[in-house]
Amino acid sequence: MNKNRLIALVVLTASLISGTGCSPAVRVDRDILFQASTIGALMKGIYEGQMTVGELRPYGDFGLGTFEALDGEMVEIDGKFYQVRLDGTVYAVPDSLKIPFAAVTFFDNDKAVNFDKQVDLNGLQAYIDTLLPGVNLFYAVRIDGKFSYMKTRSVPMQVKPYPPLTDAVKDQQVLEFKDVEGTMVGFRCPPYIEGVNVPGYHFHFLDKDRKQGGHVLECTTSGVIIVVDKTAGMLMALPDTPGFNKLNLGRGEPEGLKQVEQGK
Repeated sequence: MNKNRLIALVVLTASLISGTGCSPAVRVDRDILFQASTIGALMKGIYEGQMTVGELRPYGDFGLGTFEALDGEMVEIDGKFYQVRLDGTVYAVPDSLKIPFAAVTFFDNDKAVNFDKQVDLNGLQAYIDTLLPGVNLFYAVRIDGKFSYMKTRSVPMQVKPYPPLTDAVKDQQVLEFKDVEGTMVGFRCPPYIEGVNVPGYHFHFLDKDRKQGGHVLECTTSGVIIVVDKTAGMLMALPDTPGFNKLNLGRGEPEGLKQVEQGK
């Protein structure tokens, strides 16, 4: 990670320890969301991996992201990293694999609720909102259980020159599951984070056997346990590369991001 510089944003409980070069050592509090690069950079086609999975591990045991050249969806559960390839199949991830974007944290059970109602993704997100003290902090959300319907996607690996993310997702592979058990891994980020991460909810999914999954487009719950981890701070590692440094990241792309997140 020698080309990354660590920048603290809204960090309330992280403690920096002196290091060398552009990558100081960091002791990360459990209630910190650590992020590699920004969603704005990913939207503009910055898919080069600037950090390895091994370098990401010390910053969290729960999270999501993608891999170099958009080669699959990333899911981290219980400290294990998984790669969901284009056909929805799941693979264990070596520490050497590089990432262009990821968000991880150490997951703690701050609030857990049994939820046995059948609702779609919008209804699920609206219900989780009722469990939160407010929308201005970050929340890691884990949902385990049964889903009567799950719709996911993954995106094909890209080749240079990399296209914008809105173009890359046009070739996405969509999978649909019925009566599936598994885990949704995600975050709820505050509205003001536009351009840095995804405002609102962002979920990835793995089935119970860790064989299939992807980025969640739609779902219907059947009987799940919702666990929320309130996260009061954020720490970022930004790529110090010519491609990133030349970008105009002053404004987010809400319509483009909506298209990417919803797969439409």
